[in-house]
Amino acid sequence: MKFFYDCEFIEDGETIDLLSIGMVAENGDELYLVSTECDTSRANPWVQRNVLPKLPSPNDKAWCTRDEMRERIVKFWDDHNDDEPMELWAWVAAYDHVALCQLWGDMASLPPRIPRFTFELKQYWLHNGKPSIPGKPSDAHDALADARHNLARYRAITSARREL
Repeated sequence: MKFFYDCEFIEDGETIDLLSIGMVAENGDELYLVSTECDTSRANPWVQRNVLPKLPSPNDKAWCTRDEMRERIVKFWDDHNDDEPMELWAWVAAYDHVALCQLWGDMASLPPRIPRFTFELKQYWLHNGKPSIPGKPSDAHDALADARHNLARYRAITSARREL
């Protein structure tokens, strides 16, 4: 099963503090989580302008601790287990992969079934000749909207590959 995801985070060059994650399974099922433990007072002006206003209200069920995030992500993956190796996909994925994996601590603490890398959608697009892909959604920088957009990009690139 392929999972397309996006993370929003606060970072200062030394620490990546996961704020939210949106994930979409290749069948379209979705998961959206927001950390109650992220220190939003450390957000830079860009995050304050582009990310924080898009977060759900504080009483939304998406808000949870990092431990709960980890548990809900594992349940989402388990619910979509097709007995094939799991693939994670994201657009410019380096920080997203680190932010996701840090929910388990260091790399040595990751459960064996979790991939040690995320497939890079932007490279997939570049290596396939930059085919036409959907433009940014109006709600970009909402982690779930961006995860949906990643799935749409993947489908467009894969469709263009088949047409060659």
